[in-house]
Amino acid sequence: MSGSISTTVRSPRSMAWARRRRAFGAFCREFSRSRAGMIGFGFLVVIIALALLAPVIAPAWMLDVTKLLDQPRFAPPSLEHPLGTDDQGRELWVRMIWGARVSLLVGFAATAVSMIIGTVVGIAAGHFTGWTGGLLMRIIDFFLVLPSLILAIVLSVVLSRGVWTIVIAIGLTSWAGTARVVRAQTLSVESREYIERARVLGAGHWHIIVKHLLPAVLPLVLANTTLTVGSAIIAESTLSFLGLGDATLQSWGSVLKNSMDVSAATAGYWWYVLVPGIAIVLVVLAFTLVGRAVETIVNPTLRSR
Repeated sequence: MSGSISTTVRSPRSMAWARRRRAFGAFCREFSRSRAGMIGFGFLVVIIALALLAPVIAPAWMLDVTKLLDQPRFAPPSLEHPLGTDDQGRELWVRMIWGARVSLLVGFAATAVSMIIGTVVGIAAGHFTGWTGGLLMRIIDFFLVLPSLILAIVLSVVLSRGVWTIVIAIGLTSWAGTARVVRAQTLSVESREYIERARVLGAGHWHIIVKHLLPAVLPLVLANTTLTVGSAIIAESTLSFLGLGDATLQSWGSVLKNSMDVSAATAGYWWYVLVPGIAIVLVVLAFTLVGRAVETIVNPTLRSR
């Protein structure tokens, strides 16, 4: 009897990647069962696609007032002007598509800054004991009680105006909530036996943080990220509405500010106020639906309910 038996020895790294792929597949299946999450995700896909295709759908010349001399001012919504026009004859749907680029860019970028700072500080505050953890916790508490919008306004006034100034202002003032949640999760993971076993075997702080703590808190950070993007978009709209944004770029907040400058609400130009306002509400609602769906999946307590 002859034959050969071949065995394939898989490396720990390939096994880890296979396990991650299975976990991601299970996550996608769970998420697809959430009707609200899928509605929010589908709406966001449409908005992001429109923002990316803005130069194709609405060429930049459609925002040039020197080429719109024959356009009617304050035209109400109609078949010819789907969302109406503004005080300079520009189509509101064009401004909304271009404004989505800035609003979404600020929302995602500011959230990335906030999540990175919050994750690093939260893990450090939960992992390190003694005066180091105590000092980090006091810093987190300070930023939690400090009005983030007021601090963002101060930073936007001090720094030069621009999109990245708003990103920095929002990111540096909205990380404390994430840090507190990550710290709580870190303390929970630190109490598990495999962390103590890793310490006994000689694992250092860097190994424990990167190999054990960070993977454990990332699902929670992901869920918090989707919720924070909506808050960042609202903050950007607020700062732009207050005149602290880049006046040369279109954003939903700047459209609202322009409507306020011409007293659109009291003059009867209702579409000038409602269109950007409803857009902000719907996008924030979509991010909230996605965030709640993700949170339900990654949080076993919520999933069991």
